[in-house]
Amino acid sequence: MTSAFEPVLTWNAGVPDAQRIEVSLSRGGYQGLAKVLAEQTPAELIELVKRSELRGRGGAGFPTGAKWGFLPKDGRPHYLICNADESEPGTFKDRFLMETDPHLVIEGCLLAAYAIEAPVCYIYIRGEFLEQTRVLERALAEAREHGYLGKNIRGSGFDCEVYLHRGAGAYECGEETALLESLEGKRGLPRVKPPFPASVGLFGCPTAINNVETLANLPCIVTRGADWYRSIGKEKNTGPKLYCLSGHVRRPGVYEGPLGVPLRELIFEHAGGLREGHRLKAVIPGGSSVPVLTEEHLDTPMDFDSLLRAGSMLGSAGVIVMDETTCMVWTAAKLMQFYRHESCGKCTPCREGTDWLLQILERLEHGQGRAGDIDLLADVCDNIGGKTLCPFGDGAVVPVTSTLARFGEEYEFHMREKRCPTSGTD
Repeated sequence: MTSAFEPVLTWNAGVPDAQRIEVSLSRGGYQGLAKVLAEQTPAELIELVKRSELRGRGGAGFPTGAKWGFLPKDGRPHYLICNADESEPGTFKDRFLMETDPHLVIEGCLLAAYAIEAPVCYIYIRGEFLEQTRVLERALAEAREHGYLGKNIRGSGFDCEVYLHRGAGAYECGEETALLESLEGKRGLPRVKPPFPASVGLFGCPTAINNVETLANLPCIVTRGADWYRSIGKEKNTGPKLYCLSGHVRRPGVYEGPLGVPLRELIFEHAGGLREGHRLKAVIPGGSSVPVLTEEHLDTPMDFDSLLRAGSMLGSAGVIVMDETTCMVWTAAKLMQFYRHESCGKCTPCREGTDWLLQILERLEHGQGRAGDIDLLADVCDNIGGKTLCPFGDGAVVPVTSTLARFGEEYEFHMREKRCPTSGTD
């Protein structure tokens, strides 16, 4: 990012043995937890996070402190869940954090658990993350040996245990209520809301569910303060952010910067630009379930509000870059294969509609489009979006609705010429 930016979330990346607690402690690990346990009440910590204006990094961007404040204090136990079921195509920031700096994630879990007075935290991790699971299990054992987990943590009187729970590889379990069902040993299907997890969550008790990156922000907020945190980014879009760059760029990877780094800077400065001899055609800024943007949007700041005004969303900040060789109908079809496969099947519009959409897209892609197919695509999307229990249906139609809106001529070309307009390009 800019030369003045100091890495916060990734400052241990590349440090030898940074996953070990001895190295983490030598570089400031668990200092935030020690500070809070010695100086702050849970209510004061919640207020500090509210002042920092930290917003959730899982996709929705909801204010974290406010989310914690929704949990009722009615005598029932509180639970914290760290959502590590990172499955959004184009997104790999959470696995990077867990693999490179597991103690940062664990410290974030403990701080959040202290804030909501939860004696137990579950890290729900994607089943395919084998290496990250091994790293976290070792780090949890180290934290327990050093007195940072369990009863009376570091003599503070605060009790908290953190458990790691592996999912079975279902994209749907990234949705918070499906995650709760899975964690309780049931099929990972979404619940009807209300009630919301804050009031009726895990085992029927008040539950806070936070993303890995969200929790990883907490130690620096505690040690450096809310004012310092707000000095990064801009109003209502504060703090550091991890961006995932993939696709037709020279240096794909995870890049850290303040919230609001322009899309152009991310692609052309940090990811090295596009492949030699090629030009930008489209970019998905926040993972596959957010609308596609084009070259005219390159100067859009990568923050929650700016991208919303541009007609897309920050989402998981999974930036997928495509050059002129990419067919948008092919892109929509490939993403729809994913969504059809990952639909949990509970809601009829999603279960049936994703299959219909894939059939139509594959017809078009293979030069077999029928009269009315483009209108039919739009009609099927209209019968899915906003008509399912969880946001899966809304996300599943985005590859079609956004490419139709911005690249409608390519759909028309497929219908008219019975072939792909990018045929023969390299």
